[in-house]
Amino acid sequence: MDLEKVLADNLVNLSAIGSDPTGGMTRLLYTDSWLDAQKYVEKQLTEAGLTAHFDAVGNLFGRVEGTKYPEETILSGSHIDTVVNGGTLDGQYGVIAAYVAIQYLLATYGKPLRSMEVISMAEEEGSRFPTVFWGSKNFVCEAKREDVEGISDFEGKKFVDEMRRQGFDFRDDTEAKRDDIKAFVEIHIEQGNVLENQDLQIGVVNNIAGQRRYTIVLKGEANHAGTTPMGYRKDAVYGFSKICSEIIDRAVEVGDPLVVTFGKVEPKPNTVNVVPGEVLFTMDCRHTDKEVLKNFTEEAEALMKEVAEHHGLSIDIDLWMDEAPVPMNEEIVAAVEQAAKEQEMNYRVMHSGAGHDSQIIAPHYPSAMIFVPSIKGISHNPAEETKHEDLVAGVKVLAQTLYELAYKE
Repeated sequence: MDLEKVLADNLVNLSAIGSDPTGGMTRLLYTDSWLDAQKYVEKQLTEAGLTAHFDAVGNLFGRVEGTKYPEETILSGSHIDTVVNGGTLDGQYGVIAAYVAIQYLLATYGKPLRSMEVISMAEEEGSRFPTVFWGSKNFVCEAKREDVEGISDFEGKKFVDEMRRQGFDFRDDTEAKRDDIKAFVEIHIEQGNVLENQDLQIGVVNNIAGQRRYTIVLKGEANHAGTTPMGYRKDAVYGFSKICSEIIDRAVEVGDPLVVTFGKVEPKPNTVNVVPGEVLFTMDCRHTDKEVLKNFTEEAEALMKEVAEHHGLSIDIDLWMDEAPVPMNEEIVAAVEQAAKEQEMNYRVMHSGAGHDSQIIAPHYPSAMIFVPSIKGISHNPAEETKHEDLVAGVKVLAQTLYELAYKE
């Protein structure tokens, strides 16, 4: 089997489904292009000798039974949906890599001792409907129908109607979580530039960072830009600038892996000749240690209140996301690291600053992730790209990992 060619052909063929005229790719949950992509993957799974089936909500599985321990399953895969006008690797590379790796193992070594399975998860991105991880949350029986029964997309199409239009429905709430999964390995592009900057081929992920996200509103007093002396102003933008500067400076002091981002800023009235009386802004903070994350953000909250009081501003702080860090399983991480060594790859152990399906699955089943480099760290963008030799290297490490987990006693 020519692994490099099979991988390249599948990437080209699958990327054509949902291709965007601007050069990117848009494949949103329960759209026709999404279903076409899942059907393409289903065909590839069947042709590779796997038994394919969909679950109730549209997660796709391809399975080969183990010869000695069929009740123990080694799982690999990722998500098939994209962001709007995204790239051609985020998500689908992990799906393709999983079935190409298993196809290679079957052709090289025959059937495994333990069962191997590919999962192409229905949705991870949250790009069409206001819900995320719909695929993986259903897989681990965490998804709640009440969270999606009333939601619609940007065109007003209802989630439930679109799900049923494509032939899917809610899972049976009485259905028990699977007890056969012994390991889950997800491969993904890094979506950052650490590996590229360090000239490495593989990242062995041992932790997914926790996230705390805030929306903050500072209120002062809008007033005339020419007639209001500096000492009499209640300038909300000035207050925001102090908050932004001091918290970022503090984050630099704390150091990696802490990151903090003020990504959205909306001053009002946002015009050239009026002192801004209000600013809405967001803060996104991430760290791999739950206590460090909690302590830093609580310190940041106190600082924001102090700045607001000092400048005569009112402040409203809304913490609307609080996701704890998710460590990967040490044994599975060790298996990935050993596979990278055996394949003679340049690698490093690292954390993921972005969220992935693995963070949903890891609390339920032993899990780990493999990263391959992203050129310039670009992702969620038509310019998203990874050298083909790095994509191949990732599949080789994944295949070696699956071999260790599924073929050995």
